[in-house]
Amino acid sequence: MFVIAGYVMVLGCVLGGYALAGGNFAVIVHAAPHELFVIAGAAIGAFLVGNSGKTIKATFKFVPSLLKGSKYSKARYMELMSLLYDVLVKARKEGLMSIESDIEKPEESALFRKYPIISADHHLMEFITDYLRMMVSGNLNAHEIENLMDNEIETHHHEASVPASAIQTVGDGLPAFGIVAAVLGVVKTMASVGASPAVLGQMIAGALVGTFLGILLAYGFVSPLAQLANQKVDEATKELQCVKATLLASVQGYAPAVALEFGRKVLYSTERPGFAELEGHVKGQKKPA
Repeated sequence: MFVIAGYVMVLGCVLGGYALAGGNFAVIVHAAPHELFVIAGAAIGAFLVGNSGKTIKATFKFVPSLLKGSKYSKARYMELMSLLYDVLVKARKEGLMSIESDIEKPEESALFRKYPIISADHHLMEFITDYLRMMVSGNLNAHEIENLMDNEIETHHHEASVPASAIQTVGDGLPAFGIVAAVLGVVKTMASVGASPAVLGQMIAGALVGTFLGILLAYGFVSPLAQLANQKVDEATKELQCVKATLLASVQGYAPAVALEFGRKVLYSTERPGFAELEGHVKGQKKPA
């Protein structure tokens, strides 16, 4: 919603300011289709040349998610931490082997099915169950698990950042492609140098529309989208770091409630629940079960 609203505001303010200054929209309307064809075509072509097939596929798959709001809300984190609390309490009371069946087939586990939002996230569930499985095996110490977690989170962050980087590269190139379109317009104008000043003025104005569109698309549309993509990647990484801090605290012998506090402190302040709020929630979730 905010993306669409932002785009409308960009167009409204730019074109509104042009109208208030007495600008002639006929020039823009006449030149825009040709200039956009040059700019957008060249940008898409360069994007295809500069990226591998999997990057192209990942970018086109990632872009629609940018139009949606963030899924990383306080409610999601509360559900995540309630799940971790239930798992750790069960492991502490009944032994680590008691959660083996849950982590081997989480889709069939009553424990995991209590939390549908988290269970529906395949990557997050894989991250949780993989490290719970290592905890059950008992073959790795806390430092080894932490190092492995850091490597996986770093890999995930890098992989998730690829579409954002590709989008930013396109944004960086759009002003240059706008200049290309403008230069082509100037070449066309110079070929008609014998025309009347009024005609030449219209042709030069049309050529400059290319520069205008290149800059507008870059800084008003594409680059902000890349910035939003990076923010979404950071949020996804922060969730994994929350799981990491909680599980590592448990491995080091802390009680489940204290381990949750390690994970809670990792979260951004805008979504982080308070200590009493989280404690009341996880205990309230556990009581009916």
